[in-house]
Amino acid sequence: MAAACLMALVSRFLWGLGSATFTPGNFFAYLTIQSSILFLVVTLGAAVVALRGQDDAAWLDLARVTVLSLTLSCGIVFALIIEQSDERGFRIDVPWSDVVLHFVLPVVAVLDWIIGPGRGTSPWRSIAIVLVFMIGWGLVTLARGPIVGWYPYFFLDPAQLANAGQFFFFASIAVVLFGGISASLVAVSRTVPLAERWAERWAEYGDERRPRRSAERRSESSVFTPSRTERAPSARIRPTRHR
Repeated sequence: MAAACLMALVSRFLWGLGSATFTPGNFFAYLTIQSSILFLVVTLGAAVVALRGQDDAAWLDLARVTVLSLTLSCGIVFALIIEQSDERGFRIDVPWSDVVLHFVLPVVAVLDWIIGPGRGTSPWRSIAIVLVFMIGWGLVTLARGPIVGWYPYFFLDPAQLANAGQFFFFASIAVVLFGGISASLVAVSRTVPLAERWAERWAEYGDERRPRRSAERRSESSVFTPSRTERAPSARIRPTRHR
């Protein structure tokens, strides 16, 4: 996943060079890009821990659930923006790198979070971390927008909103979305990973099969092996010696 994320980030940067409004500052101002960079770093750390054959440490579980919450939420927001683009009269081109960053990697990461072994229990405070990061990013974006004359998303641009109430409406949806996804992922961390469940069930199935097989072998040996009393006398008879 780390390699795919890195290639998608590089490709997205190169693709953006063809846009008239592209600047490195604007590129890294996207919440998706920031969360994807964090996703890359955390995934590399998780890979190192997995190669050592260790379970996730507490700090790694916290980092994984926080970054995954941001990445998955950004993917859902991006899908909603694409849906709203036609109604608002603007076009959004979606290169393959955006598909990977917004949809493929979040889905794969969520499946790994649900199935992958070695995951620990994440603390509930990760919800607060996600919300603080998201709100902090929004405040910085609102302060930066008038200076550079650019906003990453339409719901942050006052020129594209009818009034302040519309802004607070979208902001409330974002808070509920990010907080709800984070809470759901933390709740999942309190369950046993599916891979570990499957391994336990397979081990239990194997333990149940072993006594049956041994019992069948004993019964087969008792049927085909004659007892000592049933064995024929030896054909070798010692001659009687006469003195």
